[in-house]
Amino acid sequence: MAVSSQNATTTEQATIKKGGLRTIPFIIANETFEKVASFGLLANMMLYLMYEYHMKVTTGANVLFLWNALSNFTPIIGAFLSDSFLGRFRVIALGTIISLLGIGVLLLTAVIPNARPPYCDIMHGDKCVAANLGQRLLLYSSFFLMSIGAGGIRPCSMAFGADQLDQPEKPENERNIQIFFSWYYASSGVSIILAVTVIVYIQDHVGWAQGFGVPLGLMAFSTLMFLLGTSYYVKVKGNKNLFSGFAYAVSAAWKNRHLSLPPNNCDGNWYHNKGSKLVAPTDKLRFLNKACIKRDPSKDLTPEGQAIERWSLCTVRQVEELKALIKVLPIWSAGIYIAAAIGQSFWLTEATKMNRHLTPHFQIPAGSFSVFTLLALTLWVALYDRIIVPLLLKRNPKQHQPGLGYKLRMGIGLAISCLATAVAAIVEKKRRAHAINGEIISAMWLVPQYSLIGLAEAFNAIGQIEFYYSQFPKSMSSIAVALFTLGMGCGNLVGALIVKIVDNCTQNFNGEGVSWLPDNLNQGRYDHYYWLLTLLGFFNLLYYFLCSWAYGTCENRQIWEEEEEEAIVRKEEEYLSKSKESATFAA
Repeated sequence: MAVSSQNATTTEQATIKKGGLRTIPFIIANETFEKVASFGLLANMMLYLMYEYHMKVTTGANVLFLWNALSNFTPIIGAFLSDSFLGRFRVIALGTIISLLGIGVLLLTAVIPNARPPYCDIMHGDKCVAANLGQRLLLYSSFFLMSIGAGGIRPCSMAFGADQLDQPEKPENERNIQIFFSWYYASSGVSIILAVTVIVYIQDHVGWAQGFGVPLGLMAFSTLMFLLGTSYYVKVKGNKNLFSGFAYAVSAAWKNRHLSLPPNNCDGNWYHNKGSKLVAPTDKLRFLNKACIKRDPSKDLTPEGQAIERWSLCTVRQVEELKALIKVLPIWSAGIYIAAAIGQSFWLTEATKMNRHLTPHFQIPAGSFSVFTLLALTLWVALYDRIIVPLLLKRNPKQHQPGLGYKLRMGIGLAISCLATAVAAIVEKKRRAHAINGEIISAMWLVPQYSLIGLAEAFNAIGQIEFYYSQFPKSMSSIAVALFTLGMGCGNLVGALIVKIVDNCTQNFNGEGVSWLPDNLNQGRYDHYYWLLTLLGFFNLLYYFLCSWAYGTCENRQIWEEEEEEAIVRKEEEYLSKSKESATFAA
C-alpha cells in the first residue's frame, strides 16, 4: 500500500514539474527558425516570380496576396484540430514537418531547370515565355504545403508557450503572460530580420538554389528542436466538445426562441455542469440564454443530471463560450483592413528602381528593406515592455491591464497604418518625378514607411492577440490566435481585390491604355493607389471606434480561470481518490 501511494505521489510530482521556463527555448527555437525559413522565402518571392516565372507585377502581387491569405486561413483549421481533437503539441509537430516538405518542393523548382520557363532577361524587355501549367502547379504546390504547415504552427505555437507558463492562482500570472506575448513577438521579429537580410542576400548574390536550401536546413533544425522538448511539455488535451458546443448552443437557442427568460435571480432555471461556478449566463447577447433554460428537469435531464437532448439544451458555459466568440467579431472585422495596408509587395519593386548603395561596392538587397519594419517593431516592444509599462504601473499599481489598454493599442496601430500609406504616397510621387527627369533618388526614402508599418503592427497585432486571449477561456486560446491570423487572411484577400479593381478601373487613365499599376512604375500612378489605401484606412479607423465603443469595457478572464481552477482541483481529487483505491486494492 505504501509503495503504491509513493508511486502515485511520484507520478503527481512528475506531472507538476512539466512546463515552466525550461520548455520555452524549444518552443521559441521552433518558431524562430520557422520564421527565418518562411519569411526568408517571402521577402524576395516577388522577384523570383518576375525573373524566373516571368509574371507581371500585378499578377505576382496577387499570387503573394493569395498565398498569404491561404497561410492565414489554414490556422483556423489548425486551431480546430488542436482545440477539439489532437491538442497543440501534435498539430505543431505535424505543421512543422509539412512546412519542411513545402520548402523542399520549392527548392526543386530552383534546382531542376525544366521546373521553370526558359531564361530570358525580363529587365531589358525581352519577350519571355510564360510558365506552363505543370511548372506553375509545382510552384503552387510548394506554396500550398507551406500554408498547410503554417496552419499548424501559427495558431498553436504562442498558445502552446502560454500553456507552459499559465498559472492562474498566482497574482503575477497576467503580467507573465503579457511579457511572454511581447517577447515572443519580438523574437519573431529578430528572426525575420535575419531572414530578410542574410537569406535575401544569399538569394541575390549566390543563387536561388542556395537561397532556398538554407531555409530548408533551418526548417529541419526547427523540427528537431521542437521534438527534443517532447517529454517536458505541458500538453493540454483537445476539448472535443468545444466546436460542437457552439453548434449545440445555436441550435438550442433557436429551438427555445419562444420561451421567456427567467428572472435574473433564479439560478435554478439554468442548466450547468455539477460543481461549475458558471451557474447563470451573463446579460449580454441575452437571446442565446434561452439555450440553457431548464424547462422540465424530469424530462430534460437524465437521473445523473445530464442533458437528454443536447441540441435542445446546453450548459451555461457553452453559451458563454459562444458569446465570447461572437462579441469580439465586430472588433475583429475592424482589424482586417490593416493586413491589406501592410502587405504591399509593390514597395519591393519600387526599391529596385532606387539607389540602394551604402558604399560604391555594396547595395542593400531590395527584399531587405523590410528589416526596418522589424527593427521598429522590436525596438517598440522593448521600449514598451521595459520602460512604458513599469512607469504606468508605478503611477497606478492597481490597474487591471498593465500598460496601455488592448483596444487603445489596436486603435493606435490602425491610425499609424493610415500614416504609413500616406507617407508611401508622398515618397512614390517624389520618386516618380525624379525618375521621369532621369534622376534616381536614394532608397532610404522608403525607411519611414517601412518603420511606420512596424509600429502599426506592434500596436495592433500584439494588442489584438492579447485582447482575444484575455476574452476567451484557456480551452479557446488557439482560437484566439487563429482569429488574428484569419483577419490577416481576409485582409490579404481584400488587398488582392483592391489591386484587381484598381488595375481594371484605371486601365486608360492617361489615354494610352495604362493603369495606375503597370509593370513600368514610371508610367503608372502608384501614389494615387496609396492615397486610396489611406482613405479606406481612415474610414476603417472610424468603424473601429464605433465597434470599440459598442463593445464596452474589456472583461477579464477571472470567471474562466475560476472555472478552470475548480475543474483542475476536481480532477486532482478524483486522481488521488483513484490512487488511494488502487493502493488499498493492491494492499
